Amino acid sequence: MAVSESYDTVLPADSVEFCPHEDSRDIFVCGTYKLEHERAADVTVSPNETASEPESSGQYRWGKCFVFKVTDTKAKLTLIQEMTLSAILDQKWCHRSRTSTAILGIADSEGRISVQEWQSQNHAFRCLQKISCASADVLCLSLDWSNRRYPSDHLGSLIVSLSDGSLCLLNPSSPHGLVVSDVWKAHVYEPWVAAWNYWESSVVYSGGDDLNLKGWDVRQPLHRPIFANRSRFDAGVTSVQNHPYVEHLLAVGSYNNAVRLFDMRKPLSALITMDVGGGAWRVKWHPLPERKNDLLVACMHDGFKVVSTDLKEITMSYGIGKCFDQHESLGYGVDWSFHEDVHEETLIASCSFYDHKLCLWSG
Repeated sequence: MAVSESYDTVLPADSVEFCPHEDSRDIFVCGTYKLEHERAADVTVSPNETASEPESSGQYRWGKCFVFKVTDTKAKLTLIQEMTLSAILDQKWCHRSRTSTAILGIADSEGRISVQEWQSQNHAFRCLQKISCASADVLCLSLDWSNRRYPSDHLGSLIVSLSDGSLCLLNPSSPHGLVVSDVWKAHVYEPWVAAWNYWESSVVYSGGDDLNLKGWDVRQPLHRPIFANRSRFDAGVTSVQNHPYVEHLLAVGSYNNAVRLFDMRKPLSALITMDVGGGAWRVKWHPLPERKNDLLVACMHDGFKVVSTDLKEITMSYGIGKCFDQHESLGYGVDWSFHEDVHEETLIASCSFYDHKLCLWSG
């Protein structure tokens, strides 16, 4: 498959997210992560950001958020901003109404969430808030907004997974923005992912290196999950996404080349296990209801794939649709654009780590 456009991010790239806001769907961000033993001499900090000092071990994690605009129908890239931060592990846009500005949440390597407002007239981000979820030696591994299915004028809540095994819940609190509401120990090892039930904003899911998929009701005491699936995984759980159009359906990726689909009314038994050929670091359902059967997967050692599922059958089936194999390193970040023409293929951005490569393609 031909690459529409590619870009060398120089730093290892690990996350890509297209803006869902109606006025800015030609904007997407790419996050990078670099581990160094001492601060590079040419690392500069943008005016609204602060980069941290090296850790006591001499190691220093830093990265950049690259902001791109897709400039025409041929999917040409234009870099319009770059922000130097602590290393970026995950990014998510808050789904808001058209009358509100676009907001991006960034999870970094020093226990913080950065809340950035996209100013479409200036074509630049403005930092609204930095929130400490943990001490600076703890990494924020993933984050997810609660209002994916029900966009509003306000911020949604955030769930954040932390490298010390904890989850952190942040709720909006006017006029203070987001505030930490709760932090609890959820996993023995790193919880690579935490994600909301988009249909029920009191329920979150988490998965980690302890081979567990867990559910939590944030209205209840959080010392005990509402379920824990310990028996269905023989490798770490890496990715989770609730379907935005099929209420009880959850896609769960793991290191062992598998994506499992669950009906969350029966969370201990998978509906189907799909072999995607590589560790499933990210799973993304298509944003259009007309293509609700299509799942985009970042397969780490085996490129990127569009998996077509049959959600109507009693015995579910799947097939690998398009494959994109023009990255030469670990495939970590991938996302659909919010293009609304169902008669055309959707623009996709993907990025890989050690070859620090960003690509645009379609599927």
